[in-house]
Amino acid sequence: MKNKHTFIDLFSGCGGLSLGFEMAGFTGILAIDNWKDALTTYAYNRKDARTLCGDLATLDPYKIKAEYDIYDVDVIIGGPPCQGFSVAGKRIIEDERNKLYKAFVGFVECFRPHAFVMENVPNILSIGDGMVRDSIIKDFESLGYKVSVQVITASDYGVPQNRRRAVFVGLANGKEFQFPEPLKMEKITSFEALSDLTEESLADGSPYPTEPTCEFQRYARKDSIGVYNHDITIHNDKTKEIIALVPDGGNYKDLPIELQQTRKVHIAWTRLCSTKPSITIATGHRHHFHYKWNRIPTVRESARIQDQLMTAI
Repeated sequence: MKNKHTFIDLFSGCGGLSLGFEMAGFTGILAIDNWKDALTTYAYNRKDARTLCGDLATLDPYKIKAEYDIYDVDVIIGGPPCQGFSVAGKRIIEDERNKLYKAFVGFVECFRPHAFVMENVPNILSIGDGMVRDSIIKDFESLGYKVSVQVITASDYGVPQNRRRAVFVGLANGKEFQFPEPLKMEKITSFEALSDLTEESLADGSPYPTEPTCEFQRYARKDSIGVYNHDITIHNDKTKEIIALVPDGGNYKDLPIELQQTRKVHIAWTRLCSTKPSITIATGHRHHFHYKWNRIPTVRESARIQDQLMTAI
């Protein structure tokens, strides 16, 4: 008799969404992604992890079901890319570029989980006056799921980051999923998240140089044996001079007019605001800077910004 709740993670990456479900008491039984390095990280952090590296657009869920002997799963989770959504005609979901989205639907159809959780960018709900949203709901309703959808802001739930995502939840029992209410607590600021980390790099395993000053910092250090991945980026002098002109919480609009177009993106030269949660942290960017130091956040600081104060829940 099964005594634990299980999930399959599609488009798993290194396991951020899996981690949330694990913290809620679920057990992952398979993670699939086409990025080998991400799956190596996924497995490194989970001694019993089963991972599969492959293109979800071409994988056969029925073969995977048999090969991995998975005949009962509670939840399928993931965030498929949806580049092909178009409102030029009625066949929105059938666009050739939406193979990955359709793969998610195919896995749900094959495994028939008790529930699914699919997340995406918020504007997926408004494209074509809601035509894409309605088509997604229709796809899953045709499989027998009652679908609920809502835009969730991470900072409402103990994360020091204003990350917004559209979340679709489908239940097979015909009930409507009720999204949790925002926590009744002050939002965690960038200052609270980062102020105990140093301006300069720290060698891996170094002790924290100061005592924690707030509940979030105490939580972030829980079970820690030292500081890791706090290696600063060395910018050239010109870049540091421009960053220094931007105030706490400011952006390119605070620069002299001749410098405002030095980077051709609207998020350019944006400093975190010390008195608010961080803006959304994305991989590979070099446009967001520490609220005080003239550099981009370190890996450790970025991880802090994506952490969650579970004791507040």
